[in-house]
Amino acid sequence: MNNLDRWLLVPAFIIPAAVTAPAFAVQYMNVEQAQKVLFPNAEKFDGQVITLTAEQKAAIAERSGVRVRSSELKVWVASHAGKPIGWVLLDEVYGKHEFITYAVAIGVDGTVKGVEILDYRETHGSEVNNAKWRAQFVGKKSGDALKLDEDIKNISGATLSCKHLADGVKRLLATYAVVLK
Repeated sequence: MNNLDRWLLVPAFIIPAAVTAPAFAVQYMNVEQAQKVLFPNAEKFDGQVITLTAEQKAAIAERSGVRVRSSELKVWVASHAGKPIGWVLLDEVYGKHEFITYAVAIGVDGTVKGVEILDYRETHGSEVNNAKWRAQFVGKKSGDALKLDEDIKNISGATLSCKHLADGVKRLLATYAVVLK
């Protein structure tokens, strides 16, 4: 084997390793933990699965500008002293290649109270779990832009995760306005 043949073997080992790099997965919290973080004063969480009609899906997509992938939505009504104080909505969006599972708290006033990442399965972009980045959503309501580099800051190296999470929150706010309000 001459030197040229040896050098040609290097890409044969590097390229398959790069193509088949394993995904990175972290579970930051489960649904119950997210509920307590998002509504620490809640005494009760009543869960339900809401099945969206074709008309509701169309209205949500029109209002948010984001396609509604699933007809089912997992929602918990948070209550304190027997009165509703808000909703926790569980959702998934694509990062770059894999799903990101997250929860959004929406208060009875229709504003975001918090966003928590439950499961992150991507190799890059986990910076979206940074509390300061997620805090940008607090106070947002249906109709707000929720666009990267406008009212939501982008994270270099996590652009798709940032964009898809912002779109997901925007879609959930529209879902609140169309279905839960």
